[in-house]
Amino acid sequence: MVKFIESELDLLRREVERMWGLVYSQLEQAREAVLRSDAERARQIVVREKRVNAFELKIDSDVEDVIALYSPVAVDLRFALAMLKINSNLERIGDYADGIARFVLRSGGVSLDAKLADDLRLPEMFDTVLFMLRELQEALGEENAEKAAGVMAKDDELDRIHAASVAILADYTRRNPDRLEWSLEFLSVFRKLERTGDHLTNIAEEIVFYIDAKVLKHKNNIPDGKE
Repeated sequence: MVKFIESELDLLRREVERMWGLVYSQLEQAREAVLRSDAERARQIVVREKRVNAFELKIDSDVEDVIALYSPVAVDLRFALAMLKINSNLERIGDYADGIARFVLRSGGVSLDAKLADDLRLPEMFDTVLFMLRELQEALGEENAEKAAGVMAKDDELDRIHAASVAILADYTRRNPDRLEWSLEFLSVFRKLERTGDHLTNIAEEIVFYIDAKVLKHKNNIPDGKE
């Protein structure tokens, strides 16, 4: 029985790693789609979203099977539960990448001014969430709870960039009233990236829980919900 459950948990880990890679790619492509106003790249993200959803369902089913068939305990149970929750958070991040791609498609070819993007620190925001995603994948692979916990501090910077975006875009629309509707939609990109940071913090908590059996609580936790 021990050998069987080890094999199943290893398979589960590999599935989550593949899901992680797919979601990372979606977010990375979303970055390029927005910054380059690349509609074709955005369309590819929307098509691949179906793969993200299919992966989530497969992993959820496999976790349920492991728990039902092998009744794992202690660290094995923590691992299975962590994979279940990490999978859910990854799927939600994939949703945000899809939502950003759909913003690009709705923009109808309206190009993003590079100076505006820099003033808003949009490239930095994307780079931060991608860094967090990479670091957390490494933390899980290395079973490094300290590394996972260290990623959480990055979420504060995402919150600050998101908060500052409103005033910057308000000033932009005063000078470019014809871009009002576009600017209002553009704000949703920052909201989705800020929420991505929240889900990455959730993932960090699950990694720490699995490795150290510690439950970390969000400060000012916001009820989850799709946009």
